[in-house]
Amino acid sequence: MINSKFIFSITILLLAPFIVDNSFAQINSGGFGKSPFERDYSDVKFLDAYFGTINQKIEVEPGDSNVPFTVVLANVGTQDITGIKGQLSLPLGFSGSNGPGSVILADSDSNSLAGDNFHLTFFVNLETNVQVQQYPGTVKVDYSRLRESGVRTSFSEFNFKVTGDSVINVKALDPFLTSLKTNNVIIEISNDGSAPISSVDIVASNTQTEMASTTSSTTNIENVVILESNWDVGTIEPNSSRQLTATVYVPETLKGDTLRIPLSISYYNAHGDSHTIAKIVDFYIKGLIDLTVYGVGVIELSDTQMIIGEIINEGNEDALFSFVSLEPLGESNIKKQTQFIDEIEIDAPVPFNIPLEFEGDPEYGEHEIKITVRYKDNVRDEIFLPYETTIFVEEPSNDEESPDYTGLVLIPIALVAVGYFIMRRRKKEEIADS
Repeated sequence: MINSKFIFSITILLLAPFIVDNSFAQINSGGFGKSPFERDYSDVKFLDAYFGTINQKIEVEPGDSNVPFTVVLANVGTQDITGIKGQLSLPLGFSGSNGPGSVILADSDSNSLAGDNFHLTFFVNLETNVQVQQYPGTVKVDYSRLRESGVRTSFSEFNFKVTGDSVINVKALDPFLTSLKTNNVIIEISNDGSAPISSVDIVASNTQTEMASTTSSTTNIENVVILESNWDVGTIEPNSSRQLTATVYVPETLKGDTLRIPLSISYYNAHGDSHTIAKIVDFYIKGLIDLTVYGVGVIELSDTQMIIGEIINEGNEDALFSFVSLEPLGESNIKKQTQFIDEIEIDAPVPFNIPLEFEGDPEYGEHEIKITVRYKDNVRDEIFLPYETTIFVEEPSNDEESPDYTGLVLIPIALVAVGYFIMRRRKKEEIADS
């Protein structure tokens, strides 16, 4: 009996450690939940993972190949580590630079001192079916402690993002400016990429100091007055655009030249990093054609009534391929006609005279008419200048004994016309000689 009790007591003492050990929840293998790898405590701690190099994050989009992917880690142990090698595990749609199925490997270039950070840069291909979103990944790091034999292994799970790629372009909706006047300019900034840009701020540079720091090709920007030079645009989503408005005055000396306005664009990309890029918007400076119609009236020449008038150009550019059109307004029955008058130069008025004809029986008295001057500028854009007025048409006199003053009227008109054409011919010869 005594022997039985003694044997039972010994048995209980031998089994007690197993009973107590199984009474508490313990982690025997460093378990952190289910994982494709078994992990134990190590000297390596994960810090960050992103597309890019250690010095700069980059934007990527589906279809990019051989893109650097950097994992930043820290040596949190008490000893230096060496022989650092990394292996990257990414989901479907991502592969090593050697192609699908290849192992994604990287080696560190140096040792990592205790308490220092180190990084591993892998090179990855993105398939075209990858989405712009967040993905999970795992990195395996093999290393050795100094003054210790054997290889240790650390596993870290992380999330990374396919950001998309922002592509910034700028253009002028109307690339032509006119000298000697104020121009309302609309500049379009577009994001033609797949990643948004935020906090977009744009500055136009138009001083000698700012110009020297951008580009030497914008040699004429300092002569231009830009009333608005800074725009807070905000966020520009992928495949969308925003418009800027500015008031620009260009002096006469820049006529026929190309104006280049440098823009400094600051923004935050999809990584949240601040960037500044330089863009240039080009404009062509046209001359100013400033026409005025005046002196419209009715005279009688050789028993024919004529509608006459003059056009003056107060700009700095000749109007080309010019026509004058006459058309009735209201109840007027004057016949619509057009007359070619060629160039309208800037140094002298240009006369026009159109025979007065009616649709049906002549009606005398007041007539409302519209004179339209149609011409082209030096970039061959067609422009129309309308001028509305009222003329008075008198009934022709039937008195056969009244003196005929037609010759007296025609002589000064002929002298004026001859003098005008001689002046134009001399000017063209002077221009050709110069």
